[in-house]
Amino acid sequence: MKCYAVVDTNVIVAALITKNPSSPTVAVLHEILGGRITPLYNEEILAEYNEVLHREKFHLKQESVQVVLYAVKQFGLSVTPTPTGIILPDMDDLVFYEIAMEKSSEGAWLITGNQKHYPPEKFVVTPAEMMQILSNDDPQAL
Repeated sequence: MKCYAVVDTNVIVAALITKNPSSPTVAVLHEILGGRITPLYNEEILAEYNEVLHREKFHLKQESVQVVLYAVKQFGLSVTPTPTGIILPDMDDLVFYEIAMEKSSEGAWLITGNQKHYPPEKFVVTPAEMMQILSNDDPQAL
């Protein structure tokens, strides 16, 4: 199964800073690099990834950051979202939600470690839930 997904910045940060190579966040990143997850993005998301991944507190290697940014652009799909008018607890997350909504008819997911920042929608999943969906090879697994 291949799928579209908007990957929240917190998932990418967690994947790059974890000491656990079998964590669900690392697995999500591997699935992007392996082609099973096609990341959905726009310039606003790329700018957020770039800004957050370069924060000194994370101590990320420039090479790792560049690999992630390149992979999203190389393997992903740029999407222009339609405004939904929804109000979120953190409005910085709106672009992630609206891009997932833009491709919802094609089964797009929003993968996040902060589900409370989004409405309780079936397509908003944690990294662990996304890996369960992929392992079941069933887009309706949840």
